[in-house]
Amino acid sequence: MLDSSTLETNMRSSSAGLRAILLLITGVVSTFAQPSEPPKYTGPGSCASPSCHGAVQVKTDTSVQQNEYAIWVVKDKHARAYANLSNDIAKRMARLMGLKSPDQEPRCLACHALSVPDDQRARTFDSTDGVSCESCHGPASNWLGPHTTKGWTHQQSIQEGMKDLRDPANRAENCLQCHLGTKDRNVDHELIAAGHPDLYFELASFSAAMPKHWKEIGEKPNQTPDPYFDVRALAASQAVHLRDQLARVARNAQGNIWPEYADLDCFACHHSLVSTDQSWQQQRGYDGRRPGNPPWNLSRFVVFKQVVNEIDPASSAQLDANISRLYSMITALNSDRTQVAALATSTSAQIAQLVPKMTAASYDQPRTLRMMKAIVADTDYITRQGERPAEQALMALQSLYNAYASKGKPANDSQIQDAINAMFKAVESPSAYNAFTFADLMKAFGRLLPS
Repeated sequence: MLDSSTLETNMRSSSAGLRAILLLITGVVSTFAQPSEPPKYTGPGSCASPSCHGAVQVKTDTSVQQNEYAIWVVKDKHARAYANLSNDIAKRMARLMGLKSPDQEPRCLACHALSVPDDQRARTFDSTDGVSCESCHGPASNWLGPHTTKGWTHQQSIQEGMKDLRDPANRAENCLQCHLGTKDRNVDHELIAAGHPDLYFELASFSAAMPKHWKEIGEKPNQTPDPYFDVRALAASQAVHLRDQLARVARNAQGNIWPEYADLDCFACHHSLVSTDQSWQQQRGYDGRRPGNPPWNLSRFVVFKQVVNEIDPASSAQLDANISRLYSMITALNSDRTQVAALATSTSAQIAQLVPKMTAASYDQPRTLRMMKAIVADTDYITRQGERPAEQALMALQSLYNAYASKGKPANDSQIQDAINAMFKAVESPSAYNAFTFADLMKAFGRLLPS
């Protein structure tokens, strides 16, 4: 919990905090924008009043905690996303790529700030606030005032421009705009080679690692609890993740550079060099692909493969066939681009039909356990695909186990937690990943699960 002195120090140094005072003085917070006006971005200062979202203490008798701004400005890494564009690594990346200063480069600002056109900015907006409230919740001018009034509903705010993040599929899509990329927000192989981290994501796991500033809908007063929301979020986000990755593959296949190596398994090439007799890659073999051809990164598929088999098994066979064919085509490196784009597009559309099924499905403890066991049963396939697929499976297993154990920990909970920690340790250095070692750890975890 934040103490008053910590918050005061951060608020004093925060331009957003100073703008909050200005907003209170001028009465902007209480001024309702006309719904007919195009929505504009007002900046996080418009949310920072202690009576709104800038309180120090958590409010337990309201539908929101009311300390959301306080948590964001003090603890959330998103608040420092813009500042990261001024560090030495960012400057070196810009130098290597021949870019302008990173904090002025549109490509960098697209994800390290809320970068919107001038005509969508209210006078209180400042892009140097980083990835702020409206990056996730949408432009606030039309609902900022009204949503504080008695009787105003969440749906009314959505109609006025707020994003519906209560839906886990929408939430995942919003996160993936930067954590996977879009046509206009693209982390390609050139950017990674210059020093940008490779992108990976799992909604439930990433959300658990954040300083939580929200209540899920089932946690709000007078709402029906959803005790397995994290499982629902995992299932829906895995579908959205694969859907959007396939859309990216289709774009890249029609782009200027093909193959786009950011779509492939980074650590097939970037791994620790060992003597031939110790190479797990050579011992494992290359799954029908030519040695030397880096494989397509299947991390966005390996978990969803088991999720869809649990929720909608009738769709599983066709999806498996399409992904296998795409894997062969992309890994071949010289396949027909048009065919790759067409198959990626049609498969993405197939998965789009599955997203609402993942969100609407019923989740409980037995289903959660079955999903964990299904992932573990596919250990050999998952681990031989490389470090990123293994890591994705690990994040999913941790999220699923946490949801399972929240309704009653098994007697061997400490052993299971130790097994999870051992797997995380095995991927601390991705380039040193060993498929056989990780497979042994994953199977050991599986043997500890309740029967």
